Parts: sequence; C-alpha cells; structure tokens
Amino acid sequence: MSKTVDFIFDFGSPNAYLVHKVMADFKARTGAEVNYIPCLLGGIFNATGNQAPMLAFANVPSKMAYENLEMQRFITHHQLTKFNMNPHFPVNTLMLMRGAIAAQKAGQLEAYIEAGVCAMWEDGLKMDDPEVYAKAFNDAGLDGDKLLESTQDPEVKAELMSNTQSAVERGAFGIPTFFVGDEMFFGKERLGQVEAALAAL
Repeated sequence: MSKTVDFIFDFGSPNAYLVHKVMADFKARTGAEVNYIPCLLGGIFNATGNQAPMLAFANVPSKMAYENLEMQRFITHHQLTKFNMNPHFPVNTLMLMRGAIAAQKAGQLEAYIEAGVCAMWEDGLKMDDPEVYAKAFNDAGLDGDKLLESTQDPEVKAELMSNTQSAVERGAFGIPTFFVGDEMFFGKERLGQVEAALAAL
C-alpha cells in the first residue's frame, strides 16, 4: 500500500501553518506523499457544531492558557521563529480557499500554499482584502489578479464546497485533520501517531 496522508487544510488555522512548516521533514522521514485537501474551516464548523478554541474555551481560561503553551512548545521545538499571530485574526478564508482550488487546478497548489501561509502567519496580512490578496500572490511570483478572478468561478466554488462536505462525511470536525486510509487523526500533536500509522503499512 502506498504511503499517503490526506491533510485537510485551511489557511485560517494557525496550527495548519505550524504543520505545513514541518511537512518537509515529515515527508523525508516517512517517505509519504501528503495530499493537501483545501476545505473551508468555517463550513466544517457549521456542519459539525464545532467552534474555534478561542470561542469554545472562552470560559475556561486555564484550558486556553494550556492551548497557548502547547503551541509555544511546538514552535520552540521546531524552531518556527517566523510565526506571528495574525493581527487581523480571525480572517475570513473563503477567498483564500477558493484560490487554493484554482491554484490546484493550475498545478500551482504547493507554491500557493507556501505563499498563503507566509502572508497569513508570518507577514500578518489581511488576506480577506481583495487588494491585499492579489498583491501578496503577485509578490510571490503567482498571478494574484488571475487567482482573485478565479475565486468567482462557479466550478471553483462548487469544488471547495464538495471538498468540505466530503471531509465532514469522513469525520473531520476541525483543522488540521489527517487521514491515513480510513484512520483519522486531529491536531498537530497527532503527527507522531500519523507517522506510526504510516510505518505500519
């Protein structure tokens, strides 16, 4: 069996950024192919009744403090020193995720994701602003204006909706979520379990 990980992905999750930044090492260790599947986190939340941690645990300060501590531990361990919490958070990622579908169709998903995560979680840009969006991708060497236009393509919109629905049907309730075959793993803290599942194939 080929070693493949499906990575349910949305730019809106800072933890998805952190996972993306360790993926090169993960793939080198495991020999696995990682299939990024663009989905809309807000759509997953709406379909499952889930909420972002900052809302879900708003009345549990010790839980939120631990969430932040765990994130900092991950950042420190992997030396992800460029990470910055986006000052515009939460950013509506509908445009970003539609653009990811368009980039995927054009064979540019890898470059698009790298540019997008850097814009969101290193440069702190307001990526739900169309002008900021287009400039960020133009600056990264992609055709930001064409990508922006493509976010209104009915086929692109439909594919993002389909991806999101399929992720929910597989059991996803948040991001980052990973699938190895039918086995689901949620959260960056589960990467070790993902690696173990791949080793067992």
